[in-house]
Amino acid sequence: MTLTSARERDRGVRRLSVTLYGYAFLSQLVLLYPVYALLFADTGLSVWQISSLFVIWSASSILLEVPSGAWADAVSRRLLLCLAPLVTAAGYGLWVLSPSYPAFAVGFVLWGFGGALASGALEALVYTELDRRGAAGRFPRVLGRTRSAEMLGALASSVLAGPVLAVGGYPAVGGASVLACGLAAALATRLPEHPVTPPAAGEAGDDLGWWASLRAGVVEARAVPAVRAAVLLVAGVAAVWGALDEFTPLLARDTGVDTAVVPLLLLPIWAGVTVGGLLAPAGERLGARGYAALLTLAALALAAGALTDHPAGFGLLAVAFGAGQLAGVLAEARLQARITGPSRATVTSLCGMATDVMIIGGYLAYGLVATAAGNALAFAAAAVPYLLVAVLLVAARRRRRVVAGQSPRCRNDHW
Repeated sequence: MTLTSARERDRGVRRLSVTLYGYAFLSQLVLLYPVYALLFADTGLSVWQISSLFVIWSASSILLEVPSGAWADAVSRRLLLCLAPLVTAAGYGLWVLSPSYPAFAVGFVLWGFGGALASGALEALVYTELDRRGAAGRFPRVLGRTRSAEMLGALASSVLAGPVLAVGGYPAVGGASVLACGLAAALATRLPEHPVTPPAAGEAGDDLGWWASLRAGVVEARAVPAVRAAVLLVAGVAAVWGALDEFTPLLARDTGVDTAVVPLLLLPIWAGVTVGGLLAPAGERLGARGYAALLTLAALALAAGALTDHPAGFGLLAVAFGAGQLAGVLAEARLQARITGPSRATVTSLCGMATDVMIIGGYLAYGLVATAAGNALAFAAAAVPYLLVAVLLVAARRRRRVVAGQSPRCRNDHW
């Protein structure tokens, strides 16, 4: 059903958006974020062991990613958004209560499951509710602001983590993180979710059940070329800075600053990512060449910022991460616009699974390069995939023009 009243539509969009932004902020107001890599290192773990933990994290997410997306399509996306922060909070609590490699591993398994519960459900719920209100065109703006709200939560975590760590140590940081997750779960109960209407006799309807939702989502992601291409683009773009994000504290400490200063040094990165999300409405105007230029900017800023080996280089890293965030939001919006079947959360979860697979590769590659040559060179090497994606986009654009017989000066630059 589509709401016809403009006032009702705007009120519904406002309620959805405000609740969503609060949920996004609280879910990322985790004071452990800026310092958990330091917790691992201070417990005695090597860089390779830390990388292996990140692999465990992504692997556990992969195991539940697609099944949870089908569960969200078949049962309730809002329910999964409520459960996700609670499962994650259990992992945080375990880290500070029993700091050790096995506890860190179990905590990452719980975090991976929590992330899987939310990943497909959130975008699917938002797009579906906006579409029901005749406001699907607002999705890139809402998604961009949601990502920015997440980054504001991370930004607040960076500001608060240092003082809290200095006063109460890792237990205080962990307790605050668990509290924020509990508040996020409570707020998720306020998200609007239109109940699925049972189909009339002879109609297929959208309520497919878990197995049918899973199968329909897999078929759409695999068999529809436009959807498949969008899934791969989201995964390729998100995996680069998604993997590097976990190692920024180690890169920061390599510049010579004290451990207590590390969270503050990460502030420019979170600020850059926040701005990147807010630029989504402007980014919608980018064609293939503009999008490729955006990825190139991210790659060059990433390499240059890491190789400066100085705290000032984090300004360039902020540009790189902001450009990566904007590129990811635009790719996610394109994916949601291309999904036409009822298993929206399942397709989105498949995209999340592809992203996690690529992130695992990124963790392994980072561990190898950083162990051999240091964190700075590992960051610089991670810029290469962005350049490859940019080249592929430009090449695909030229191919489409040749096939269509377009003039080289044609302004049609869709990507």
